[in-house]
Amino acid sequence: MNKVSRWTYVPLALLGLLFIIPFLIMLGGSFIPMKVPSGNPFLWITEEHVSLSNFMYILVNAKFTKWILNSLIITIIPVFSQMFFAAVLGYIFAKKQFPGKEIIFWVMMAVIMLPSQLLIIPRYIMFSEFGWINTYWPLIVPEIWSILGVFFVRQYMQTLPKDLEEAAHMDGANDFTVFFKIMLPMSKPVIATVGTFAFISNWNDLLTPLIFTTSEDMFPVTVGLASLLTKEGNFGVEMAGSVLSFIPTFLIFLFFQRYFVKGIALSGLK
Repeated sequence: MNKVSRWTYVPLALLGLLFIIPFLIMLGGSFIPMKVPSGNPFLWITEEHVSLSNFMYILVNAKFTKWILNSLIITIIPVFSQMFFAAVLGYIFAKKQFPGKEIIFWVMMAVIMLPSQLLIIPRYIMFSEFGWINTYWPLIVPEIWSILGVFFVRQYMQTLPKDLEEAAHMDGANDFTVFFKIMLPMSKPVIATVGTFAFISNWNDLLTPLIFTTSEDMFPVTVGLASLLTKEGNFGVEMAGSVLSFIPTFLIFLFFQRYFVKGIALSGLK
């Protein structure tokens, strides 16, 4: 393998700096009690100005605990269900043969081409008939499984040697044993990747809960903070809310990073 030139890291470092500067401004602004941003943002954090008042304001004057609980409910359930269904369906499409397999798979892929915003109105009409508005159901049921997750797992499992599956069948193992004892343990990186994507997507979703929830007690943290910031219009509070919302996704990515990178790399090999 050819060694990467050290000069290749220069544009990558500049690009990384470009992405991290807005984050530093957000972090700095969260500790400064200011209504509008002013001055040099890289000089905001000084011993004279650092304060936790923005965070305390959110924790005291908002239903932050309830919003966090709502976000956990509408995030954790889809995460585990997407990981499970992606593993099962990915295994079927990667290793099993049945009539119309390729047609079904690529029809599923075509659904990804539809912008999710196009489905908001039909879903609202349907969920209204079900009586699901302002409940957890419209935020959980459509996210039970992910077509993109199935794609990732299928691509990854296609790289696994067929000899392992054939040897297991020769030893008398059935499909369930092969899946749970061989394929599933070997697919941990890509399944962790699916779970990471699911967590970040559902935790950061603003549009869907904004449409289907109507009371503060049902707001997830994204909608709750947005409603609070709309009423306050305070820059420091806005940045503090952004930091609080960012922390869980950062921790999840940090925890699953090694699986995430490996899953993304190998799911595109074949």
